[in-house]
Amino acid sequence: MTDLFPIIQPEAVQGGTELPLYREVKWDFEKGEPVFRGGEPVVVEGAEAIKTWVWKALVTERARYEIYSWDFGSEVESLIGQPYTDELKRAEAVRYVREALEINPYITEVTTASVDFDNGVLTIDVTVDTVYGEVQAHV
Repeated sequence: MTDLFPIIQPEAVQGGTELPLYREVKWDFEKGEPVFRGGEPVVVEGAEAIKTWVWKALVTERARYEIYSWDFGSEVESLIGQPYTDELKRAEAVRYVREALEINPYITEVTTASVDFDNGVLTIDVTVDTVYGEVQAHV
């Protein structure tokens, strides 16, 4: 079938390409803001950087901000005001969490994602396997 369009041939994928070390600005999860030291942002690497990315992806509504691509963020907020049962809301929220996180090439698997709606507050606990090991986040 590759000779159907002999001029257009797919490029061979290079095997064994490694991802560069993931870096991110350190985040204060309680305050919801970046950490600065001496007027400069603190940069973290590896698993801690992935944890920051996970937290940001879950608290950012997908497609709300032009600075982010369509792939970044979650759609959990779309469940607000829907007349769904609690079980359906939880199932959809878990699906939205998985979709938001599995886009990251450093995340190999979303192993646990639990969602709780309590008095109008959504709480997400997630455990992901990354190329750096296991990372847990609470949003």
